[in-house]
Amino acid sequence: MSRRKKTSSKKQSKILIYAVWILAVIAVFLGSFIAGYYIGHDSAKKEIVQKAQAKEQKKASMLKKLEDMDKKELDINDRLKEVLKKDSKAVVKEQESVAEYEDASHEVEGEVLPIPPKREIVKSSSKPKLAIIIDDVSVRAQVDAIKSLNLPITMSFLPPSKHRPNSHTLASKESFYMVHLPMEAKSFTKEEPFTLKVDDSQEIITYRIAEIKKLFPKVKYINNHTGSKFTSDENAVKRLIYALDKQNINFIDSRTIGNTKVPAVMKNYGKKYISRDIFLDHEFDKEYVKGQIKKAVAYAKAHGSAIAIGHPHSNTILAIDESKKLFADVELVLIERFY
Repeated sequence: MSRRKKTSSKKQSKILIYAVWILAVIAVFLGSFIAGYYIGHDSAKKEIVQKAQAKEQKKASMLKKLEDMDKKELDINDRLKEVLKKDSKAVVKEQESVAEYEDASHEVEGEVLPIPPKREIVKSSSKPKLAIIIDDVSVRAQVDAIKSLNLPITMSFLPPSKHRPNSHTLASKESFYMVHLPMEAKSFTKEEPFTLKVDDSQEIITYRIAEIKKLFPKVKYINNHTGSKFTSDENAVKRLIYALDKQNINFIDSRTIGNTKVPAVMKNYGKKYISRDIFLDHEFDKEYVKGQIKKAVAYAKAHGSAIAIGHPHSNTILAIDESKKLFADVELVLIERFY
């Protein structure tokens, strides 16, 4: 009997051990399952939070982009005013400039040729070319306003003077520019210093052009500021073209008078005659300028190319900005790519 009891006790011990092991395994399994559930839950919760945060960041990014777009669409006139506020000297100079004239009428004397001579045009695309030149550029505010358009606009800088001593320095920071050279007019009273005169000798004109080349070493094109009297005098124009040719500078006739002698002189020199077709701001009103831009685009489409000249007034800058859709029909180019 004693032996049977011992055997039975051993069996019961083994069963208990097995039961304990089975319960332990079940406990471990249940523990792992429960832990996995909570870990997975936390992971899922964390993923949801991350997605929500990403969504908020995307929303914030979109809002910032919209704000940036709004800033870009800020009225150029307001931007120009902001720039001017930062530089009181620029304000004074701009006011002095505007005080002299409100439009481009000071440039033109009498009737201007309605149709320019035929041109030999080398097209780089199927679209007609339109070059817009902004004359009288002389202060930082004007440069900033023109560049804010993000269009290939040719800036023509007035030579430095007492009221704008840094115009050549501003030009030096640009990859391409022109010089708007003052020339004698028939009746314009507010003449620029160092204006070329009809009676100036070849030596004086040659010296002045060499001086301009030193001030504006990258200059390849010059157009006339006023100059109705000068450009209507054939001998004066001959002396000018001779001096420009020595410096490898091209001349663009602003056509400030109908009987300009520049075409005849250029023909004698075997050079192409390049001239303005449209004045954008002969009147100061913005709607008038927008109408002139339409004319310039239509002229380019009709003749294969056109050159328009304007001035750095806020209304002119605004009109160009508001006419950007019109430029889809033409290839807007800097004057160096016009031919």
